[in-house]
Amino acid sequence: MSPAAIALNRFGLGARPNDAVPGNPGHWLVDQFARFDPRPAGFAALDDAGAAVKQYREAQRARRQMAKQDGATAELKAGRQDFRQDVQALYRAGVQARADSALATEAPFVERLVHFWSNHFCVSADNAQVTAFAAAFERDAIRPHVLGKFSDMVLAVEQHPAMLIYLNQIQSIGPGSPAAMRNPDRRRGLNENLAREIMELHTLGVRSGYTQADVTEFARALTGWTVDGLGGGKADSGDPDRFAFRPGQHEPGIRTILGRRYPQDGEMQARAALMDFSHSPAAATHVATKLARHFAGDEPPPAMIARLADSFTRSGGDLPTVYRTLVASPEAWVATPVKFKTPWEWTISSLRGVGHRAIGGIQVAGLQTQLGQRVWKPGSPAGWDDVAASWAGSDALLRRVEIAQRLAAPLASSVDARMLAPRLMPASLRAATADQIARSESPAGAIALMLVSPDFLRR
Repeated sequence: MSPAAIALNRFGLGARPNDAVPGNPGHWLVDQFARFDPRPAGFAALDDAGAAVKQYREAQRARRQMAKQDGATAELKAGRQDFRQDVQALYRAGVQARADSALATEAPFVERLVHFWSNHFCVSADNAQVTAFAAAFERDAIRPHVLGKFSDMVLAVEQHPAMLIYLNQIQSIGPGSPAAMRNPDRRRGLNENLAREIMELHTLGVRSGYTQADVTEFARALTGWTVDGLGGGKADSGDPDRFAFRPGQHEPGIRTILGRRYPQDGEMQARAALMDFSHSPAAATHVATKLARHFAGDEPPPAMIARLADSFTRSGGDLPTVYRTLVASPEAWVATPVKFKTPWEWTISSLRGVGHRAIGGIQVAGLQTQLGQRVWKPGSPAGWDDVAASWAGSDALLRRVEIAQRLAAPLASSVDARMLAPRLMPASLRAATADQIARSESPAGAIALMLVSPDFLRR
């Protein structure tokens, strides 16, 4: 791969037919920081998730009252079904907005970083309430902070309704809290899910030295962190789009986490621990490792990890500083393709490659389900895998062939793959691939062949 092809395809989201080949690829990448749109039109136009959740809860409360009076349980089931349909429509609109932004952006490197961080701090839209907030999570917690401080992104992520609902934090109550003392027979108690994933996945990383006792202590510090408008009683009158702290659910007392005492009161206790995690050497190494893996290969180079971690530490977690170190790392510019595209990466690069500037009527959510990487639905708090072994199986490749043929069919009379392929992979298209494209029996076949060629499948 040439440096220009690496900038367009490894760092970016894939070249477009009329994109100028960057003369100085490194400068072209860094210059995108000034061109990134944190709130593109599609995301800004999304319906309010909190309003949908609140309306549903109010309607269900009324239906429950009716059911008590006349046993109309069918109304409750119908209400749940209507809500599921509403949030699925909101989810599909969010996926379309994400794809539109990826196709139209003039800052594809930064847009890729949005997708990277959205997977790092993932939620999984496997229940209706998380599904409602999934698009808003990327829009409001990731996009505004992708060019900011890591610690600011961490705080926005952990206080977002999607994360608090997904990891059951809204159910966590301190066992010694006023709420627990008033209702000793309630089933809800301390929930450690958010505390564990913050430490293991979001900041410190696995095997970074924390213990189960640290997780439990941090979970106690987090009690009271919840979503406004959820929780029953008077709490339901709030706004589900907002974070809330409920002192009555907070476990009182000083917490000791990783050998450090946190005497802060209320919300600030967990926040102080979270900031310490975010600025720790372990977080620097964890973030550096994942960035190096994403841009320099499934087995990230140790020297590159060390360089990125040092940049993270010296800058206090300033992400643009870390990205500049990334762009300056020779390991990310090796000529051999180092990554196999995930289904999302392949879909976006294919659509960009054949000239789509907007998603139009293409249903991206359905495409990603067929390809095995549903948007915002990784199935686990660890997110989608970022290694070739998870995506390069024969069945997965066959699905890409089928979709490539569908994408190519309407373009047969307007796109010449023989001319297009060298533009998408400047100075990098292998002679064997060019020959196979030229030998294709039809224009549509040539386009499909280009999209599933080894040159295009890797970056």
